[in-house]
Amino acid sequence: MTASPARQNTPEPVPGWLTRFIATGFFSGYSPVASGTAGSLVGLLIYFIPGASDTRVLLPLTIAVLILGVLTSRKMERAYGEDPSIVVIDEIAGMWISLLFIRKSIIAAIAAFFLFRLFDIVKPPPARQAERLGGGVGIMLDDVFAAIYANLLLRAAGFLFPSVFSL
Repeated sequence: MTASPARQNTPEPVPGWLTRFIATGFFSGYSPVASGTAGSLVGLLIYFIPGASDTRVLLPLTIAVLILGVLTSRKMERAYGEDPSIVVIDEIAGMWISLLFIRKSIIAAIAAFFLFRLFDIVKPPPARQAERLGGGVGIMLDDVFAAIYANLLLRAAGFLFPSVFSL
């Protein structure tokens, strides 16, 4: 009796439509340039839907997207390789975390967008270490840390410049 050969990093089949729809941020991750920025913009647009920025809506929505993100991005990674650029659900969740508990304003939203993108690209500790966890957790967690940094800087700006940044 011979043993079956070990599986050799063979990609899994392409995930179903719904998984791809969620993981790619309504397919914004297929943007030919700056897919992470496209996903962040989707997150920002959803934030501006009336009522979505209310903490009682945004917090549970963010938690749900984080859980969905771990599950769907893990499936996408299995099919497309390590941290595929088309997966941008992490950017959507990151935008929302950047804006959690911050008073809604255009200035705060623009600042959150640029700060989050900066921290997502630079990946200061522990974001880079979190990314190395791999799988859905690693894909999502590095953006969580980038978003926390953005949120904290927005809060500091609100205290330092209250006339400009009313938080």
